Amino acid sequence: MEKQVIISLLAGIWGGATIINNWNPLKGLLQTFSHYIVGQSLADSWNIGIIVFLLAVGGMIGMISKLGGTKAIADAIAVKAQDVRSTQLATALMGVAIFFDDYANSIIVGNTMRPITDKQRISREKLSYIVDSSAAPVSSMAPISTWIAMELGLIAAGLSALGIEGNSMLVFFQTIPFRFYSLFSLVLLFSLILMKKDFGPMLKAEIRARKTGQVFREGANPMITEDPALMPKDGTKGSIWEVIVPIGIFILITFFGLWYNGYEEGLTFRDAMGNADASVVLTWAAFISSIAVGIQGIISKKFTISGSVDAWIGGAKSMFVAVTILTLAFALKAVISEMQLAEWLVAIIPFQEGGLASILLPTLVFLTAMFVAFSTGTSWGTNSILMPIVIPVAANVSAANGEVTPLILACIGSVLTGAVFGDHCSPISDTTILSSSASGADHIDHVRTQAPYALTAAGVAILLGTLPAGLGLPPWISLVAGAVVLLGVVKFVGKEIDEEGAVIQKTA
Repeated sequence: MEKQVIISLLAGIWGGATIINNWNPLKGLLQTFSHYIVGQSLADSWNIGIIVFLLAVGGMIGMISKLGGTKAIADAIAVKAQDVRSTQLATALMGVAIFFDDYANSIIVGNTMRPITDKQRISREKLSYIVDSSAAPVSSMAPISTWIAMELGLIAAGLSALGIEGNSMLVFFQTIPFRFYSLFSLVLLFSLILMKKDFGPMLKAEIRARKTGQVFREGANPMITEDPALMPKDGTKGSIWEVIVPIGIFILITFFGLWYNGYEEGLTFRDAMGNADASVVLTWAAFISSIAVGIQGIISKKFTISGSVDAWIGGAKSMFVAVTILTLAFALKAVISEMQLAEWLVAIIPFQEGGLASILLPTLVFLTAMFVAFSTGTSWGTNSILMPIVIPVAANVSAANGEVTPLILACIGSVLTGAVFGDHCSPISDTTILSSSASGADHIDHVRTQAPYALTAAGVAILLGTLPAGLGLPPWISLVAGAVVLLGVVKFVGKEIDEEGAVIQKTA
């Protein structure tokens, strides 16, 4: 499947480049490689930082695996994770705990839990769903994260342009109850895990995994392939510290590195973290953690310096397909930006001041953010495009008169959470690609099985979230009602399967 993804991305870049170059297909083809892939995708410091980070993490995981650490921690957690539910719950809780960056979240959780979920015969599709659904929804709402500076900056600029007095941090917190999709996606995730149920294509994937032990479907092309060369030698006894130490170093360097990289005179600890270049910090963390693993291996005499380099290179090689897709996705985003596709999408949506009833505005904003994020594959870009438009419209419709109204809060929340929803469903989203690669799932299978869950949470978010918010209903009522409905959906629509993959029939 990844071959089709690569071809599709290349075709999209070529098509866009051809249009930009006056419909000249030859020039468009040349520009595809020289300008968009090399000049835009790989020459951008953020993009190349994420790509190098991905390779470095692959190398680190390869070294940990060679030491036997991955197998050791899998065995240790397996003692506690006696069944499918406890294993999935541990995966989700780990995702929530790594709240400060969605990239780090996906990479760490996916790679750490993959061998454990495989042992419990949990499908790679389910693992990648858990990883993806506990990444951006959490990071985008965390007050200390790589998202916070972007969100606060957009909020502050929007309010300042209208002369509205309001503390951007306070407004940020006030919008959290209006992040209906992000919150409901977490409710749905934990409901499915705790009630041990699934539905739609995810149910079929889980039945296959339990019945046959095949954690990905026959004919699938997982983003990461297992390399026997990375496995520990026979008789090697691994230790959980060979995982705990490097992962702990990774987390600490990421956490404090964000502050160090983003610090400027007068900035608070939280603001400095939000001001940091996450790609640089994550690269620091991955390489230093790799060095830590190498030192552990040399001290324990499990491999030499040369052996540690070989293990690192072997692990980095396993990320090649993911890096290729990510590089092409970045190039496609450059094409989309140059074509001003996102701006065009916004222009055709009827955002006319005074022309929309307040009851529909939060819903329209949510759907527009979703559409733009899905089409472009970037939630950050969507937020940057829509926020300057949405805040003035919401202020006009709600007659703000210099104050932050509930409708403004609802619309800001709809932008931020709608972007996450679109990002979740988009096959060209970098976080979706990272979730697939870290979990070792077929990328298209991940998108296909996650979509019904994302649409379910989004449907409830609209019916019981954004529409009532337009009527002025307090968001807490919507959150409680939505959570109850999602629990009901899981209870009555979802199906539980036993260890052999058979659907458990309810008895009267």
